[in-house]
Amino acid sequence: MSGDYPYGQHRVTCPSCSRGPRDRSAGLRVDDGGSVIHCFRCGHIESSQKKRPAIPRSPTVKTAPEQHIILNDWGCALWASTLELSGEARAYLEARHCRIPPPDSDLRWHPSLKHPSGYVGPALVALLTDSMDYRVKRSLHRTWVCGDGTKAPIDTPRLLLAGHAKAGAVCRLWPDEAVTMGLGVAEGIETALSLAHAFCPVWATVDASGLAALPVLAGVESLTIGADNDPAGIKAATTCADRWAAAGREVRIVKPREHKKDLNDLAVTA
Repeated sequence: MSGDYPYGQHRVTCPSCSRGPRDRSAGLRVDDGGSVIHCFRCGHIESSQKKRPAIPRSPTVKTAPEQHIILNDWGCALWASTLELSGEARAYLEARHCRIPPPDSDLRWHPSLKHPSGYVGPALVALLTDSMDYRVKRSLHRTWVCGDGTKAPIDTPRLLLAGHAKAGAVCRLWPDEAVTMGLGVAEGIETALSLAHAFCPVWATVDASGLAALPVLAGVESLTIGADNDPAGIKAATTCADRWAAAGREVRIVKPREHKKDLNDLAVTA
């Protein structure tokens, strides 16, 4: 009905109690929002709304979290606050039958580091530097530990620093100066430090993707790989070994017996 009337107030026939075409007992109001009929006799009320044109909205753009290619100021401050291995961190490594790296290692500890869950406790802190250039700091890797060789009783006791890309980075458990002709590598820090009982110097790549991507390093003529005994670990070790062998380097892969996960698992249970 409102489509027949212009904007404004009108008297119309009530659609409920109409007494004929001349009956004008209802009021009609028409405006931008639509129309309202109100019968003054029977009290009938009826309304309709106009469809409003859709308001164009800008598409929601999700901004990817910032990725730092070098260690940010917070990470640099954390690394500066770490200490040479001692206390619960050293006790943890010894209980895991790990070889303790030298004082100039890129593995240190913090006696009371806060976890994102709110837990506060001792943690190993590993500096990750570019595999080709030790001067380029990439990220930090933290492991909350207990002195009895177990990890802290929290979810995800191992964490990389958020917002930092670690591709191409390693933890130099022995410094570059100690790497002359040969180098040992493994995914995990504890695994690398178990390998170090038989061969050193060693570095850790933190995970399988880091091991698989380890570039051929100038001046290193032989590489010993401590492989994790799982499909991802074996694949990563083989990928790395093939690259180094193709470059004319001497390569060997060592891994634990079938029922052991990695070299540190073997060292602890031996």
